[in-house]
Amino acid sequence: MATNPKIVELVQNLKVESYKNDAKIWKDIAKRLSKPARRRAEVNISRINRYTKEDYVVIVPGKVLGAGKLGHKVTVAAFSFSESAKKAIEEAGGKCLTIEELAKENPKGSLVKIMA
Repeated sequence: MATNPKIVELVQNLKVESYKNDAKIWKDIAKRLSKPARRRAEVNISRINRYTKEDYVVIVPGKVLGAGKLGHKVTVAAFSFSESAKKAIEEAGGKCLTIEELAKENPKGSLVKIMA
């Protein structure tokens, strides 16, 4: 179980959202976030570029790193972003969100792609 208080709180909130909205995606993300830090996802911009298309919504249960280039507009939600990743996403016309913000915007979690 994670010891970072922000992750513990986020996991609890996601489980509540999952039950409240009958959306299994939030329970899955909570499970992935509760793993130890060394097992959490780290996704590069190049992977997001490779596996997404224009206007996709992607969630990363971990950190987004800035290696690579992004050639299209994508909305990315993650626990954290490197500065270079944030810059690359915003330069491509996309948005960087926290997982909590995405859960509020899209409570059912529909049309969201998990990258881990």
